[in-house]
Amino acid sequence: MVSALAVMKESVLQKQETEVGQLPVDWQVEHLGSLLRRPPAYGINAPAVPYDLRLPAYLRITDITEDGRFNPDGRASVAHSQAGSYSLEDGDIVLARTGASTGKSYLYRPEDGELVFAGFLIRVSPNPDKLLPQYLSYQFQTSGYWNWVRTNSMRSGQPGINGKQYASYPLPVPPTMREQEAIAEALWDADALIESLESLIAKKRAIKQGAMQELLSGQRRLPGFAADWIAGKIGDALSIQHGKSQSAVATNDGPYPILATGGQIGTASAFLWDKPSVLIGRKGTIDRPQYAEKPFWTVDTLFYSIMNGGNVAKFYYYLFCLIDWYAHNEASGVPSLNARTIERIDIKIPHPDEQKAIVTVLDDIEADLENVEAQLSKARQIKQGMMQNLLTGKVRLV
Repeated sequence: MVSALAVMKESVLQKQETEVGQLPVDWQVEHLGSLLRRPPAYGINAPAVPYDLRLPAYLRITDITEDGRFNPDGRASVAHSQAGSYSLEDGDIVLARTGASTGKSYLYRPEDGELVFAGFLIRVSPNPDKLLPQYLSYQFQTSGYWNWVRTNSMRSGQPGINGKQYASYPLPVPPTMREQEAIAEALWDADALIESLESLIAKKRAIKQGAMQELLSGQRRLPGFAADWIAGKIGDALSIQHGKSQSAVATNDGPYPILATGGQIGTASAFLWDKPSVLIGRKGTIDRPQYAEKPFWTVDTLFYSIMNGGNVAKFYYYLFCLIDWYAHNEASGVPSLNARTIERIDIKIPHPDEQKAIVTVLDDIEADLENVEAQLSKARQIKQGMMQNLLTGKVRLV
């Protein structure tokens, strides 16, 4: 995304050592407070009320996603006579000041609607003649910023950064607003690609979920299949088996994966089962089915299954993904499932040939989804590299 000319500039520009690392000689390190049009301000201390279109929305730490966006799900309102004084304006950025989310940021976007920021947030308002809000927002996503947050946030055992501390943040600043704008525009393009891929993934996940619900219930039949499905129970199609302790078989370079409720945790010198199997947690995480195609070992908190009568393990993996496993939880403390309870769950069973056909369709949908997810991962990696280069002046755009 960066031009060849910009990359060429990297080798000829002189550098300087600064408190934030190496920067071009024409860049400055400024304290954030000197680039604001007003001092950092704390949000309003007022209770949230149920969301009401007649009232402004309330922006709390929990309403900001990990990637710095406003999450409207579960939004609330605020009813206070002074709420208007705490409404965010175009260009404002809020920063979390306490708790595990200290340092999290959000750049206000007018399309998010009127937002009143809460007391655990601090507002910073860049001076538009000195600092582009979008440029600052990207600086708040860098590893350098987060290292600063970790260093400055620990006090009395509770992470936190106050307004004065945020004002002292050492910010690398290029010599012209034009360069800030060029950097922000390049990174915005990267964000636009990421957002488009995220939207596409959401659509494909919805398509996959709909296809699973229709195909795995017999609501939609594939061409060439018309035989009635047999009413039965999971135990008619497979038998649930207990895992075992891995202590006797665990090894650093074993040929077989050791599976637990959260996925692979090591390798084993021997396998417990060597045929395709659907697995489900016995204790702890009970709502994340897994599918194993090759020989494996499973620990005692993870059930595996042996298929009966030619039934297809991958079909039942997809079916298990639709079951509300917590509805079958048998413990008041740590969630737990019982093998016999699982086997007694009512299902409808198609012929194995139809199971295979359904699996083929769902596998194709899953492969398409994984391809887009891989594109998203690559796009995020590219953005991180761009930020590292552009926000430190290692690569210049103007």
